[in-house]
Amino acid sequence: MVDEEEALVGRDGLAFEVPLRHEVLNADLLAEPKDGQEVAYFALGCFWGAERLFWQIPGVISTAVGYMGGFTKFPTYEEVCTGMTGHAEVVRVVFDPKIVSFEELLKVFWEEHDPTQGMRQGNDVGTQYRSAVFTSTNEQARVVEKSRDKYQAALSRAQKGQITTELVSTQTPITGVFYPAEAYHQQYLHKVPNGYCGLQGTGVTCPGA
Repeated sequence: MVDEEEALVGRDGLAFEVPLRHEVLNADLLAEPKDGQEVAYFALGCFWGAERLFWQIPGVISTAVGYMGGFTKFPTYEEVCTGMTGHAEVVRVVFDPKIVSFEELLKVFWEEHDPTQGMRQGNDVGTQYRSAVFTSTNEQARVVEKSRDKYQAALSRAQKGQITTELVSTQTPITGVFYPAEAYHQQYLHKVPNGYCGLQGTGVTCPGA
């Protein structure tokens, strides 16, 4: 994992245009949550399949893919792939907790990838493919820790490994900032339905929701 001193510097603004609308949900791509809505950020490998996973869930208002957890300001995909930004590929999820709870989203997150693999996800190897949850409130952070511990117990009973998922607050300077990805990455598997999706879970069910 690159440290801050070695990371690419980046730039003061986006190096590319980002679409305004979500092509599947017909929502504002990067709108702030309205009253009663929440936002959370999930990293579970390649963000193409991860985004589709979340946009299909009832109660999800909008999704967007981007980069988070590193040091480079407004990175490009090519920069992230060098491993010199520290960023992970992330899905930003705005949701209505009256329809789908944060716990239910976490259940999907844990079960649909392998959170024990460290800096990889299946055949996708590199720091950008690591598992992480970026929380926007103290309550979300509490819920993630509780959910993680429950899932670790289930993994241990199944003789699986230890969870390596990073838990980071969006209030954390630098590494808690979300940077949107290029237009062609947004809703990629809607544009290319048979495109690559590397998601693969452990087969272990997460208790509760």
